Amino acid sequence: MDAERLIATGRHALAQSRTALDIVAEAWQTQALAQAIGSHLALCGPLELRGEARGLSEIGGVRGTVDHAVVRTGGPRAAQLTEVGDACAALTALSALLGEVGIALVGVACATDEEGLYWQCIEAIDAADESNDRVCGMLRRIAVRDRDRPPDPARGRAGPVAGLS
Repeated sequence: MDAERLIATGRHALAQSRTALDIVAEAWQTQALAQAIGSHLALCGPLELRGEARGLSEIGGVRGTVDHAVVRTGGPRAAQLTEVGDACAALTALSALLGEVGIALVGVACATDEEGLYWQCIEAIDAADESNDRVCGMLRRIAVRDRDRPPDPARGRAGPVAGLS
């Protein structure tokens, strides 16, 4: 399945989450998807993105919730990733999802009296923030590359983006 479609599925699932455990499970799903997209781009993406993408693929997930999240959500959606058709669009959508996950986790952390859940949320917030930093770094690299590319006279703008599968 394409990255953008999986991200849209994750955004919908996060929006439908009603309990703290559902939100934590979706945070885990999002982190797994970020890692999968990073792995894909590290192997198949544009050369200038591969270092940041490798870093994204190595960022730690949400500890202590993996078993719960897998059972609760039917397994990692990230396993369905087959392509990243438009890297810029996928990374932009992933950045938005990571931000939404962070906000939802802050809400859970502030509302819980359970110390274990609180610290899981803090770890997940840190992972989402670090992932988003990597994603934003890749988006900056794409912007620089596109800015430096000579205009395509037929389109009146920068030429097609090569190697973004």
